[in-house]
Amino acid sequence: MTNPLSLFKPFPEPPALILDYIAERSAEESVVDGPPPWDLGALPAELAKPMPAWLNSVCRWLNQTYAWQPQDVIPPCWEKHEGLGYEIAALAFARGDAYADPGSTVVWHEQYDRFLTRMNKALGKAGDECRVGRHEDCPARFQIAAWGEAPAANPDPTANTGGPE
Repeated sequence: MTNPLSLFKPFPEPPALILDYIAERSAEESVVDGPPPWDLGALPAELAKPMPAWLNSVCRWLNQTYAWQPQDVIPPCWEKHEGLGYEIAALAFARGDAYADPGSTVVWHEQYDRFLTRMNKALGKAGDECRVGRHEDCPARFQIAAWGEAPAANPDPTANTGGPE
């Protein structure tokens, strides 16, 4: 008889480069003063390079393991939704810590449920199309474009920042 648990797939391991970086950052006498690995936009290019493939495997694992209803599926175009990338990275790294303690594991599952709520709110109606491979541009793109480009750093705090008033 086959063990039914043999069908359960393990969570994808982070890239070796990232694991080394985490170990170096957490060493007691570390000289590494870089961003946390879940802060995707702050990572140096060398560390950022392996992240999309790993996060894609994390999304695939989450979908195959937990998604039963269509709204629980992380869309394959998650990389085009910047906020999702940050959320998925944080969730993936939190899972490693959570599984060190059974109580924390329960909390991680609650975090995953809250992630799904935030993901569905962020994707809105466009999420249905994204989930079946038809990515739609950000519905708020015109409102975001109204902000224009970020002004250059201005050392004068009394100067007009160019943002909405």
